[in-house]
Amino acid sequence: MAHEPKTLQGAIKYFADPANVREYLIVRRWADGKVHCPRCGSDAVKFQEKYNRFQCGKDHPLRQFTFKTGTIFEDSPISLDKWLLAMWMVVNCKNGVSSYEIHRAIGVTQKTAWFMDHRIRFALHLETSEDKMGGEGSAVEADETYIGGLARNMHKDVKARKIQGRTGYAGKTAVFGLLDRGKEGKSKVRARVMPNVWSQPEARKIIRESVEPQTNVYTDEHGAYVGLGSEGFNHEFVRHAEF
Repeated sequence: MAHEPKTLQGAIKYFADPANVREYLIVRRWADGKVHCPRCGSDAVKFQEKYNRFQCGKDHPLRQFTFKTGTIFEDSPISLDKWLLAMWMVVNCKNGVSSYEIHRAIGVTQKTAWFMDHRIRFALHLETSEDKMGGEGSAVEADETYIGGLARNMHKDVKARKIQGRTGYAGKTAVFGLLDRGKEGKSKVRARVMPNVWSQPEARKIIRESVEPQTNVYTDEHGAYVGLGSEGFNHEFVRHAEF
């Protein structure tokens, strides 16, 4: 098996060498370690180093091919070293990786990084429903609510047992929601049940995991959201009392 980089810095150095890229791809694409023509299956193939492509020794149309032929990279002008770096990041980042992180790490535009990320996830059969929301110039609203029966519909004994204090939150489930007001009216909503105790670290963690940096994030003045501006978001408070 070809060398497997252990760190992003190691991956950048390793994939910068075209010979390493060839070695890495050959053993992963062809189980016997020999390059096979993607059109006829023959291994009578020669590598043309000057043109960085292969030529099949059999007589048939389209004898020349590259590592991209027949793969998710085929119709892309992006170089293989960048593709492999992006794939390494998607596979090795346990907490997920955003298109902004790929864009900064491999030196492509954020739009290109988004395209690469989605194509890699599709090839790996990874779910995309948890892709991050927002993006530079986009707006995401965050809010929390408590779900449970209305007090007026409860029997007097049940109300006395469940509704305590002024808030009336006892016995209800805390739910955190994000609304991405997408372009062309295509909005997305994501919700998550929260622990019994509404905490600042938990709310901020969900936003970091779910929202792209540089997004305009709008929240109420709950203390859980304080400090989002220092974490890469354009944070603005909505003061309900003013309406």
